[in-house]
Amino acid sequence: MKRAFVKSFSPIRSAFLHHGEKISTGVAKRSYINNGNFTTSSYNICKCGLPSSYMFSRTISSDAAEVNYKEVKRSGPLVEYERRIKAGDLEDGDKSQIGTLREIQRLYDELVESVDTCHLDRDSDSGKKERSRWLWSRLMPQSLISPVKGLYLYGGVGTGKTMLMDLFYDQLPSNWRKNRIHFHDFMLTVHSRLQRHKGVADPLEVVAGEISHESILLCLDEFMVNDVADALILNRLFGHLFSNGVILVATSNRAPDNLYERGLQRDLFLPFIATLKERCIIHEIGSSIDYRKRTSAEEGFYFIKNDDSSDFLLQKFQDLVGEHTARPQVAEVVMGRKLQVPLGANGCAYFPFEELCNKPLGAADYFGLCKKFHTLALDGVPIFGLHNRTAAHRFVTLVDVMYENKARLMCTAEGTPFDLFERIVTISDAQSRAPRTSSRSRKNDDSDLCVDNELGFVKDRTISRLTEMNSSEYLEQHAEMISEKQSDEDNNNNTNNNNNHVHVHAHAHVVQSR
Repeated sequence: MKRAFVKSFSPIRSAFLHHGEKISTGVAKRSYINNGNFTTSSYNICKCGLPSSYMFSRTISSDAAEVNYKEVKRSGPLVEYERRIKAGDLEDGDKSQIGTLREIQRLYDELVESVDTCHLDRDSDSGKKERSRWLWSRLMPQSLISPVKGLYLYGGVGTGKTMLMDLFYDQLPSNWRKNRIHFHDFMLTVHSRLQRHKGVADPLEVVAGEISHESILLCLDEFMVNDVADALILNRLFGHLFSNGVILVATSNRAPDNLYERGLQRDLFLPFIATLKERCIIHEIGSSIDYRKRTSAEEGFYFIKNDDSSDFLLQKFQDLVGEHTARPQVAEVVMGRKLQVPLGANGCAYFPFEELCNKPLGAADYFGLCKKFHTLALDGVPIFGLHNRTAAHRFVTLVDVMYENKARLMCTAEGTPFDLFERIVTISDAQSRAPRTSSRSRKNDDSDLCVDNELGFVKDRTISRLTEMNSSEYLEQHAEMISEKQSDEDNNNNTNNNNNHVHVHAHAHVVQSR
């Protein structure tokens, strides 16, 4: 068993490569610096005195994979991965992912060979014609389905799906009509556009036309359907998108047949699954390792709650705020909604758990919050069970949105991430844990056990993300992101000040000349 080592997790951004070398191959994992092995019992928790940080460690560990040199193309995600190996940014890989890299490279090659046919080039003549193509298609109905099938990647938590998506997307030419977006954010955009086109005979067709005009290649990360409103429109929406030539690349924790499992009116959702399987190559990423749980454990902001935890969290919040004064603020979200923030300053917001997860809030509110604040202090995350199932769903959504926006979470909780979701189980887990027999009575059951297939399925992802978000590597990336934003703001302010100075100077010169 070889252990892969990542020297730097800073993303290597390049629009696309047109040269490369044929070198030995490994497999990519979304990873960070490795400071040691991880086991579920290797975290450090202090429940007495002042709360202490709780962390896990994460690394890459797997067998190396052999790849035929002839399979390595001159450009694309597989070549870029090999370049990173040669540069020393990555070493070795996970054998189970080599098939995934081949599928991603296959799609990349097919897209490069079919740029004109698929109308991918935004600057080409064919690309310009696309601006009005969907309007004409409404007058003269026709099918413009792409000759290239998309790709639907699914697998367990922490198997590297998002990293592989980014590796693929970063190699695509910058002038292609493409978009990489989280599924939550994509659906919020769809609903917002539907509101804007209210009253149109078929607003879904109009929205699909707008989306396909902007992006022929649509990359959706974390494809997960748990909302009946989304489920009911996906089939018709993607029917229009595929007819407009859209190519879908998606990642998900679930196989297509398991999407929206046991959801309301699921029979109306089933045609979408059939369409998805028809228009995409379905590929499972197999791995038994969650790499997000193997981050180094140097510091963090996850505190086990005790009597003094709330005061301690407020003090930590004030330390982050610094010389700024924290006061109530308002964060604007989509469609004109506003979210009341109890305390906010210097890019940091403070909320009691009840204010953020016990109220009727959703992904749109959390996206709006993350746009205004890069750090969230959340006090009093409870153990989840049957009594607060709805709050658990909201907390899962909040963590997803924060993770996607690279936000920093500082919180107090009643237990470790594992403890928080221990009572949340799927139907199959509940049956295997405590199958009912004639000798057992209902009163012996855990009265707070929450049997929820959707929540039981996504809890592993939430545990994993909470772990990673409190790793030193994640916090270092967050600090770099904030530093870059501050630098950009300073540069913009200097530019504006210089422009104002030139304007004033010019005005003074005119006055003087009079």
